[in-house]
Amino acid sequence: MYLYFMIASFLPVLPKQPTVLILGTMPGIASLQKQHYYGHPRNHFWKIIAYLFNSDVIPEKYEDRKALLLSNHIALWDVLQYCDREGSLDTAIKNPIPNSITKVLAQNETITKIIFNGKESHKFFLKYFGILENVSYHIVPSTSPANTMKFEQKLELWRQAIL
Repeated sequence: MYLYFMIASFLPVLPKQPTVLILGTMPGIASLQKQHYYGHPRNHFWKIIAYLFNSDVIPEKYEDRKALLLSNHIALWDVLQYCDREGSLDTAIKNPIPNSITKVLAQNETITKIIFNGKESHKFFLKYFGILENVSYHIVPSTSPANTMKFEQKLELWRQAIL
């Protein structure tokens, strides 16, 4: 018998006048323990963001990592606000409840691009919000360590989507 437990997403990282919104699905166990987006040490998210914005050094402090997003007008959030899940895999999600993404988009009309960190975030987004006008969608490879694609391949696909 599996024990599922209710988990909650974090508040969005939201700069003034964001132009890009990156959406994950739901924080994994390591992220929940640290209370940081993409907190697993082998997750490539922060490394990709650092490389895209001209640094091969990943900021050590979480506040500095978020500042890198904010200074580049990038918002960060998860499609889901709550769900039941055993472990960290998106495929184990049960009883999902979405975040108020349309509200954030309505309050931030400068967002013209949504980047989905992996296929599952896109799948849940479409289920709850459908296709929205005035934004472009880009699905990029998940930065999760469960995705074994080489870093360089992930980086290039993220570069094409975000820049």
